[in-house]
Amino acid sequence: MGRARALRRQRRRRSAPRLHGHRGNADEPDVTTPAARHAAGRAAHDSAERAARESYGRLLAILSARTHDIAASEDALADAFARALERWPADGVPVQPDAWLLSVARHRKLDAWRHSRVQDDATQTLLLLAGEMDEADHDTEGAATVPDERLRLLFVCAHPAIDAAARAPLMLQTVLGLDAARMAGAFLTSPSALSQRLVRAKARIRAAGIPFEYPQPRDLPHRLRDVLDGIYAAYGTGWDDVDGADALPRGLTTEAIDLGRILCHLMPAEPEPLGLLALMLFCEARTAARRTEAGAYVPLDQQEITRWDHALLAEAEHHLRTASALQSLGPYQLEAAIQSAHCERRAGAPVPPEVLVSLYEGLLALRPSIGAQVSLACALANARGPETGLRALDAIPSDEVASYQPFWAARAHLLAAGGARVAARQAYDRAIGLSSNGAVRAYLHAMSERA
Repeated sequence: MGRARALRRQRRRRSAPRLHGHRGNADEPDVTTPAARHAAGRAAHDSAERAARESYGRLLAILSARTHDIAASEDALADAFARALERWPADGVPVQPDAWLLSVARHRKLDAWRHSRVQDDATQTLLLLAGEMDEADHDTEGAATVPDERLRLLFVCAHPAIDAAARAPLMLQTVLGLDAARMAGAFLTSPSALSQRLVRAKARIRAAGIPFEYPQPRDLPHRLRDVLDGIYAAYGTGWDDVDGADALPRGLTTEAIDLGRILCHLMPAEPEPLGLLALMLFCEARTAARRTEAGAYVPLDQQEITRWDHALLAEAEHHLRTASALQSLGPYQLEAAIQSAHCERRAGAPVPPEVLVSLYEGLLALRPSIGAQVSLACALANARGPETGLRALDAIPSDEVASYQPFWAARAHLLAAGGARVAARQAYDRAIGLSSNGAVRAYLHAMSERA
């Protein structure tokens, strides 16, 4: 609260950087009438909101890089956006909106630290901020292009010192500006609990002095995987909402894809970000086909391909080919290739079952997981019969799948295919009990009745 009060006081005292969108030139629109002033103000307001959406992560990364204080940078940036909403409608939009916002936020951050009662590390922080301001003074009144430091911010959010459960929401908050209230339901927690988790993560970044830098070459594969896993976790949270009744989880799929696009833009020579983006797009392209018009769940092999988004599928294939051309195979590329294979029936030429077996075997060799083992068992069943698939499922340690819903759903399906009706219904009951989604539960119940 003390920092917020200091910022409010400074808003009254300090003028913002000079705007470059001057009034009065002959070529500028007439804003003398109320309607014209309203239209100009609305346009400036929209520009400020657009800057908030598109520039948040870039600006936050720059503001946090030296002090490692993400929370203070968020406060300063929020104040800068508020200042823009006040000034731009009246004074015009700056030539470089990002640079204007960065300059205001830097001044706000410096003012907040000067007026802070916390003095234990204030001196060092003030020196760092003063260095930032000296560099900013070389900028001709905010006309320079603001660099894109979001990649550094992503690596900070996925640092091994950060709790794994906090990484995905931390990425979404710092890079895209999502708040805890919007994300909490998607991560199966309350807004207050998620907010505290994020506060602890930011405090950890500051206390540990986690550097805003690229990992060393020897650390890059593991650290990049943490970033990719965080993005995919965010996507999976929304993807699991088959009912589509809650807009918050489903909205996370769009945000995660945005993060994937940002990462591909920032690391164009790395194939795995392309693989992840392709994977998410393959899945997203089938969203409309996952439910009937009445809301019933539809499994992949029964979906109407006319309801798939073929533009997204084409984009996914493009990214997968681009990744493959870089000749460095990774698990996300393999997962994307598997999804591509599942979508091949749209061309009237389904991929042979043995090809899917090979792909899943390759995925397990690169990155073993229970999910990949269950998927391989299903692929084996399609290629060689249900008994082969059941043997593969039985080879998985029982303690690792006791609460894993896909295992029991797959087991039920294969038992039913093999004629073991009683065992199949028992497995269906187990899968239903482990399902939190109404549409999936209804589907499994119907399958159990048919077994």
